Amino acid sequence: MSLVIEEKDLEKFIMVGDRVLVKPKNPTSKTKTGLYLPPTVQENEKIHSGYIVKVGPGYPIPATADEDEAWKENKDDVKYVPLQTHIGDLAIYLNKSGYEIEFNNEKYIILPHSAILMIIRDENLFE
Repeated sequence: MSLVIEEKDLEKFIMVGDRVLVKPKNPTSKTKTGLYLPPTVQENEKIHSGYIVKVGPGYPIPATADEDEAWKENKDDVKYVPLQTHIGDLAIYLNKSGYEIEFNNEKYIILPHSAILMIIRDENLFE
């Protein structure tokens, strides 16, 4: 079951923490020898791949308090350890770890960063 979102603009989506939004690649429906596979075969695969569309800020780090220096401003700025993934990377991920949403009649997966096994980055993709 997938969640259907009626928003018009993907730019309004903000990923939280270590979450990543992935657009799954279209799986091949044929084997190398030419046999057609039913859709349940692709759904039961343990590992899928897709392109990263949005990336969260990362893992939050607790703020350190400098109580011994009264002249410093007390800031509660949250700092993050950034994620390895970038927008446009091809991610190889565990199928059962994500949550499926539907936006503009297209399927997307929300994944925790820990569910991504490998990324393939093509630096020349957007040049």
